[in-house]
Amino acid sequence: MASVIPTSQSSHSRATPSPKRVTDDMVRVMLVDDSLTVRTVFSRMIQREDDLAVVAEAGTAEKALFALRSTEVDVILLDLEMPGMGGLEALPKLLEAAKGAQVLVVSSLTEDGAEHTLTALSIGAADTMLKPRPGGFNDDYRDALLTKIRALGGRDVSTETLSPRTDPAPAPRAIPAKARESLPPHVVAIGASTGGIHALNLFLRQLPHDFDLPILITQHLPESFVPVFARQMELAAGREAVLAEEGTAIRRGRIVIAPGTAHMIVKRIGPASASCSGVVTALAHHRTANGCLPSVDPMFESIAEVYEGHAAAVLLSGMGRDGTSGAEAIARSGGSLYAQDEASCAVWGMPRAITEAGLARAVAEPAKLADAVAQSVRAPAEQG
Repeated sequence: MASVIPTSQSSHSRATPSPKRVTDDMVRVMLVDDSLTVRTVFSRMIQREDDLAVVAEAGTAEKALFALRSTEVDVILLDLEMPGMGGLEALPKLLEAAKGAQVLVVSSLTEDGAEHTLTALSIGAADTMLKPRPGGFNDDYRDALLTKIRALGGRDVSTETLSPRTDPAPAPRAIPAKARESLPPHVVAIGASTGGIHALNLFLRQLPHDFDLPILITQHLPESFVPVFARQMELAAGREAVLAEEGTAIRRGRIVIAPGTAHMIVKRIGPASASCSGVVTALAHHRTANGCLPSVDPMFESIAEVYEGHAAAVLLSGMGRDGTSGAEAIARSGGSLYAQDEASCAVWGMPRAITEAGLARAVAEPAKLADAVAQSVRAPAEQG
């Protein structure tokens, strides 16, 4: 049976690369997987990096919990399918024992794997990586893994793509003062990525039962996970959730979610009426500056145009800058912006730009953002 192997004390060269001195500026990683082969491959990838260090390995969740009594970690790579306690059952205990560490779930492609992974993300895991088939641990996989570990460890990561930008990220443009006078929203649009599923669950569960504005969500996820994600959002919100297709109606009481293969945008097909908003979704596949597919920016930009400022846009936890230019468009049109605060984010990337530019109407944890959005709907009615 595999045992916990603190890197600094390891003598098992096959399981753990040569020891290296761990300094305070490194991201400290724990590997929790019952496969010695997987732990070895991950460890070799990570140990080659000057700013990363594997500080412990465990073949079971029980052994990982024991190791956390004496080992400080920043990021835990967690396999959910293990003998004994299992990763999903252990996750809340690991989060508590690790005192603020972020968990990256290494998941299988199966339907059960997607269900379990989405459950893990909803209860506090920050992100997921698909476990490749034999031979799939290539350079692209390594680069994606290291990018996620650095972001979860609090290191600045400029993008979610595998090819980081070489040019400096543009600063948000100044928004005219009158454009900051928010109009009452007729739709809520939410963008999220790393750490966003947990945040979305907290946000949706906090909305009042009588809150029925349509909600549009773009969440960065592997394509195979999106249908499971939609079902999860439906349970969290207590309302219908569907995947966007060409011509999907935007209507009260419905959540519409971007598919994993296209940007979700909106277009007007007719005037609004008591039974119809006159707005539907469309799908786009163009390349965006941030390289994400789906991307939050096209959704926000089309909403700013179609709803003419009567929109509330929410940016939740995620690395990179997806959503920044779209948020500016909504602010310019008179819409309102809401950003998750740094303290509650797994990665404070996507909400950061609009926060630092002073564009957000509220900056807070997800539940308080839900309260603020709900109040923005009540306020005009109360004033009237």
